[in-house]
Amino acid sequence: MKIKPNRTEIESFKTNLIELLDRTNDTESEEFHKNLVSDFLKDTYYKNNHFINTKGRNDLVIHNGNKAKSTVGVIIEAKKPTNKAEMLTKEKINVKAFQELVLYYLRERITQKNLEIKYLVATNINEWFIFDSNVFEKQFAQNKGLIKQFNDFENGRLAGKTTDFFYKEIAEPFVNGLKNDIEFTFFDIREYEKPLRNDNPKDDNKLISLFKLLSPEHLLKLPFANDSNSLDKRFYGELLHIIGLSETKDGSKKIIERNKKGERNTGSFLENAIIQLDSLDKINRLDNPSHFGTTQEERLFNVGLELSITWINRILFLKLLEAQLKSYHKGDKSYEFLSIDKIQNYDDLNSLFFQVLAKQQSERNEDVTELFAKVPYLNSSLFEPTGIEHGTLFISNLRDDKTIPIYSSTVLKNDSGKKRTGNLNALEYLFEFLNAYDFSSEGKEEIQEDNKTLINASVLGLIFEKINGYKDGSFFTPGFITMYMCRETIRKAVIQKFSETKDWNCKDIDSLYDKIEDRQEANNIINSLKICDPAVGSGHFLVSALNEMIAIKNDLKVLQDRDGKRLKEYQFEVVNDELIVTDEDGELFE
Repeated sequence: MKIKPNRTEIESFKTNLIELLDRTNDTESEEFHKNLVSDFLKDTYYKNNHFINTKGRNDLVIHNGNKAKSTVGVIIEAKKPTNKAEMLTKEKINVKAFQELVLYYLRERITQKNLEIKYLVATNINEWFIFDSNVFEKQFAQNKGLIKQFNDFENGRLAGKTTDFFYKEIAEPFVNGLKNDIEFTFFDIREYEKPLRNDNPKDDNKLISLFKLLSPEHLLKLPFANDSNSLDKRFYGELLHIIGLSETKDGSKKIIERNKKGERNTGSFLENAIIQLDSLDKINRLDNPSHFGTTQEERLFNVGLELSITWINRILFLKLLEAQLKSYHKGDKSYEFLSIDKIQNYDDLNSLFFQVLAKQQSERNEDVTELFAKVPYLNSSLFEPTGIEHGTLFISNLRDDKTIPIYSSTVLKNDSGKKRTGNLNALEYLFEFLNAYDFSSEGKEEIQEDNKTLINASVLGLIFEKINGYKDGSFFTPGFITMYMCRETIRKAVIQKFSETKDWNCKDIDSLYDKIEDRQEANNIINSLKICDPAVGSGHFLVSALNEMIAIKNDLKVLQDRDGKRLKEYQFEVVNDELIVTDEDGELFE
């Protein structure tokens, strides 16, 4: 749901899929069609990072890595389109193609002890049946009777040794005897012919779910490139350049420091601030100058850096706000306010901070009300002047006419698509740099036309902590750790809280769920928990904790709105350290 495919990927997907459909040939063999499926998957998604080939008797497997030695992640059984007898239908799956999947799965899972199988697929090129390996694990690998029969068969201890004997005498009767339904995902590519072959780019949105379903992110259950645990190094490097900093290694620590003499740009935020602090003799007017270092140079750097970080934090936060405003208003560009047209100099930026964001619309003075009419009031201490600003400089004190050279591996492009070079006004550079990225949340069912890299709030949290924690080497707890720690501790704490309050002896959330009768009382008990993060940086840990609290209330079926009405049409769960909210149709909540 979260992946936003870009135009290039969708076009390549369409070309390869049309080729797959047009190359099928009723007179050719199963082997021929298997190779078509293999080529389609390689060319569209897998060829650089995942090895695809046959393995033993398996028709086709996708490996979790790019070597044949890496474990198998997906098992594919391919039939030719005319082979109706052996292919599954939605009404009947207990046929040879399915029985083959069962055998190949057991060989991987039991004989090879492979715990990393993710999906099993049966296809005749037009129709596709996709089974989650969890289903096979529960129905087949956990059944002692079936495993004994399988081992006896593999070791030649049964009446027949051929695979057909296994299909007919073992797999078929076993599947027939299953009490539970077997879940699968089904689609028929022929139903997508119209959007696939017409020239209307709007129609391509209908192909998005198909594109995602066969992607490695789904079939190999990969983590997302843009999740909160991975730093976007290009974004981070260029942002440091605009501030006037560079990151260096000191043993195992990475330290952020001022650029070396001879490499400093007076137009960068930091150097511009240092020049103003020095020329106006601001350091000696501070109440406690020694707090900022022992030498004058050290003090200038530390005060200049603190100011620069305060200003950049505000601007990055505003970039996220702007993206959210635009997405709430269906991409309406009139909600954009961070551009050189509206903010032409540092004075304008200062007005935005303190005369717009920090003031209710009714309290704003006339010269900003029209220009920033669509910018909301934010009741946030981020837009109150800090003590160090009061004592030294505001951003309006910076020189407006300064330029800085464009970063050597910049994201900015010129008209012919090549990397931009030369010098740019620092404020204009910052706005253009931020505009080259996509700050909106993921999960739109639409194609991203301009191939921008996504920078979400969690990635920015990581960058804030790295810059703000520069003095002692920076520490950022990745999402998978905060998520795990919150889940492990808060669930136990909730159970313990109920045990203390109600004298219940519950072992887990399920047994607690069975005992709850009064929803309001349950909310009061959960809400009485206090969670403290003594080393709060970006607030990442606390957000993970809040997400977990909401997920626990969801699992206990006590989640309600402020009027006490139960939120029963929505499902809340924490996935990859983010709260995913879906409606009763399983669609992402907008």
